[in-house]
Amino acid sequence: MKKITLVATALLMSFATFAQTWKVDKAHAKVGFTVTHLLMSEVDGNFKAFDATITSSKEDFSDAVFEVSADISSIDTDNEMRDNDLKSEKHFDAAKFPKFTFKSTSISKVADKKYKLTGDLTLKGVTKPITLDLALTGTGMNGRTKKPKAGFKITGVIKRTDFGVGSMPAAVVGEDVELRAVGEFEQM
Repeated sequence: MKKITLVATALLMSFATFAQTWKVDKAHAKVGFTVTHLLMSEVDGNFKAFDATITSSKEDFSDAVFEVSADISSIDTDNEMRDNDLKSEKHFDAAKFPKFTFKSTSISKVADKKYKLTGDLTLKGVTKPITLDLALTGTGMNGRTKKPKAGFKITGVIKRTDFGVGSMPAAVVGEDVELRAVGEFEQM
């Protein structure tokens, strides 16, 4: 029994040695969305307050777990009246549901530096699985800290009403919402 325990402990310690956590560099990152307005134009928005981490033990990130969260009250569409409306109970209900979260559950490589990232998105109290496109945009070294860095871009589309966001018809605000997150991450 002692031998099995020692082997299991050694394996766990070995994995812990290789698994690395990467933290988002917020000065070089953005979490945002685009939605169609009145079937004729697009409105872009982003979240000013967000956080993101990656945990991975493989150099190519093919086993990575991505976690992203944002404060709904930090929504910014460059229009204060619209931002306040989006924060209201009619849309995101920021008072009752102050954050959205995403945590990946699987990742599959589809091409060099291209992946499908599946995970659970929780928005306005509703959790649903979604699949997003993930691109590893580059790797390098932080010249100041001498720590490894990696850049990623995540894109995808969700249906806003699947998450109970907004009750207006699709002719006013599009049903499909394009998600886009870009950023540099530094190994901790």
